[in-house]
Amino acid sequence: MSKAFNEPSFRDGVNLMVDRAISVMKLEDGVAKAIKACNAVLQVQFPVKIRGKIEVFTGWRATHSTHRLPSKGGIRYAPYADQEEVEALAALMTYKCAIVDVPFGGSKGALLIDPSQYSRDEMEMITRRFTLELIRKGFLSPSTNVPAPDIGTGQREMSWMADTYKHLHPDDINYVACVTGKPVHHGGIQGRIEATGRGIQYAIKEFFRHSEDVKNANMKGGLDGKTCVIQGLGNVGYHAAKFLSEEDGVKITAVIEYNGALINDEGIDIEQLHQHIEEHEGIQTFPCAQFVEQGQDVLEKQCDILIPAALESQITMENADRIDAKLIVEAANGPISFGADDILKKKGIVVIPDAYANAGGVTVSYFEWIRNISHIRFGRMQRRHDQIRGENMTKVLEEATGHTVSEQIRNNISRGADELDLVRSGLDDTMRLAYQEIRATMENDEKITDLRTAVYVTAIRKIARSYIEIGVF
Repeated sequence: MSKAFNEPSFRDGVNLMVDRAISVMKLEDGVAKAIKACNAVLQVQFPVKIRGKIEVFTGWRATHSTHRLPSKGGIRYAPYADQEEVEALAALMTYKCAIVDVPFGGSKGALLIDPSQYSRDEMEMITRRFTLELIRKGFLSPSTNVPAPDIGTGQREMSWMADTYKHLHPDDINYVACVTGKPVHHGGIQGRIEATGRGIQYAIKEFFRHSEDVKNANMKGGLDGKTCVIQGLGNVGYHAAKFLSEEDGVKITAVIEYNGALINDEGIDIEQLHQHIEEHEGIQTFPCAQFVEQGQDVLEKQCDILIPAALESQITMENADRIDAKLIVEAANGPISFGADDILKKKGIVVIPDAYANAGGVTVSYFEWIRNISHIRFGRMQRRHDQIRGENMTKVLEEATGHTVSEQIRNNISRGADELDLVRSGLDDTMRLAYQEIRATMENDEKITDLRTAVYVTAIRKIARSYIEIGVF
């Protein structure tokens, strides 16, 4: 974020976006304040003995809203984490859950640490100690507050957290639901790793199903052949780019990382690049694209779709006027600052905002939590029934037409849906319906002229209704 332009902080920017939506709604001032307020913030400091010396670590967990339980949100491990960022992300989670009709409140956590400086065993000790603090203070439980992976954390950390909770609460049969994003063999769900990136793909596909919206973004036609610049090839960026390029014909013309960028106007093979990064721990020597040291400048490269999938405040008042994309999809949380958002709107650049676009992660986390609470994997009871019904339908077709159905068609009809199929179907349906609801909000109120305001108006209406119905006010 550029200080030269006196931009608001990330937390203030989120509140300003909420204020803009509230002003359109003419919501009662007291109701608005209650919705914006962060319910509780926990800061912990705890010692861990590392390599013979005591180190003191600082962590946070913010619960923005408990209008629905449990509160839900990731835990990030980062050397730049602070309380203000955690509060902003917790607020975003509240609105995000409301947008996609996931019955959770919003929460977020962080630990001030650089994971690259510690061994696996050291990270386990630190994670278990942090988890202990969260549990003892009532900020981690299957029924009240459920973390998930974020920047710097993953399946490994979630497994450690779940196991720590189990040891403290051995009689809780739902212990495995205390976190989501776990490995499948430890209570996780198929499709969770790819969920946020897959949700980005589904959001973009739904946008392109509405020709009027595509026209407003100065484009026409479908996704096939559209050019895309993506910033950040972590879990979210990698899956979004992979699915869009391999399944929808999108041409990835540039990939931006923290230490530079790659450019190839003919298109970059994302899976090939991913394998290269795994082997060489960087993009500099990738042979199939031009390497540019000033990666941040590549955000300004001309493209149809720009996907910032790295960190917050990457497009600010300093560089917003130079952005040359037609559609920006916020795969990260808060990559566009509040001031930059106004500049982009005046330029006619359409933005699909983070509170909707990257909700795929929490949606599939919800599926995982439900799976853990119900103690049964999705598809277990009906898969064979669906398969038999499909086989019977195939026989009916063959008898009615007098022709033999090909093996491929037979398999497609008779195949019963497994857990991954159901997760992807549920996520696709969620992202489609949410976008249609956002679009309806914008169409029904002439004062709403952009998707971000429509997203917040849609979310705040749901939250306010929930608060009023349960008698909070």
